[in-house]
Amino acid sequence: MNSTERVRNLLLGKPVDRQPLYGWVSANLKGQITERWGSVAAFEDKYEFDMAHIFDGPLAFSKSMLARIREENDGEVPPDVLLENDCYHSVDNPAAWDRMKRSIEHHKQRGRFCYVQTPGFFECFNDAFGIENHLMYLLMYPDEIAALYARHVDWVKRYAEHCVAAGADMVHISDDWGAQKDLMFSPEIWKEMIYPNMKKVVDHIHSLGVFASLHSDGCIAKIADGIVDIGFDMVHPWQENAGMSHELYLEKYADKFAILGGICVQSAIGILERKDLEKEIRRVFANLKGKRWVCCTSHFVQNHCTVEDLEFAYDLAYRLARE
Repeated sequence: MNSTERVRNLLLGKPVDRQPLYGWVSANLKGQITERWGSVAAFEDKYEFDMAHIFDGPLAFSKSMLARIREENDGEVPPDVLLENDCYHSVDNPAAWDRMKRSIEHHKQRGRFCYVQTPGFFECFNDAFGIENHLMYLLMYPDEIAALYARHVDWVKRYAEHCVAAGADMVHISDDWGAQKDLMFSPEIWKEMIYPNMKKVVDHIHSLGVFASLHSDGCIAKIADGIVDIGFDMVHPWQENAGMSHELYLEKYADKFAILGGICVQSAIGILERKDLEKEIRRVFANLKGKRWVCCTSHFVQNHCTVEDLEFAYDLAYRLARE
């Protein structure tokens, strides 16, 4: 069973030969890892990562056009003005996908399951509005925001089509909804504004013959049933230290979708002494091993984590995944 087969089986709730392993390690530690290992790829090969998180597609909005709108509107991007302007980058520019194709080819040579980062709704429009303004606009300009989200559906669907054409096994929609203790908006706003648009995107992804996953930091327990209804196959990170307990997942959702995560960058790796880090990783494996879980970091490992601590964590996780 290679890594792609292993992760596919896990997503489908079928038996696997061992727990899959992955980690978001490169964003902040690329220099340290390269100095020690020669490259991030060498680190990934050493620990036989089963997945690859691919970025490399085009950004949604033209920064120059957003800058012009801000200049003309006292530093803000009003929803009605954004609605009047087409600020999107073309999703059909072949050059925008060349690096993604090369990345997927590299990982497929190693048998890995490849998933591609894709812009969501709330998170993506934060780039245009700023998060504080966006939260206000959801209440102040609901019609305009609804129209912008509806227009965004078509762009994301086309984006997903290119990801699949490049060889992706799963389209990963990043759309942070949670704060540390609750949603950043009411469940009612989520249900009205985000749910129907996300449902259209995920249905389209499934029609292309691949899986769909969600990244949302924070506490999203109040809309977890809606995540099931949308049809997501995997959720990252299922953030335990934000009120998303393993017990909640195992009791209500383990037969509905898989989870990716378990090694917390907020409270464990790069923070705990090694004896406590070992205890924490063993606890997570005791809770989740044998379930629909891929062992991974909860987010990018932060730069206060040393390479030695990173190696310690992955030496342990590597062994536990195979015991």
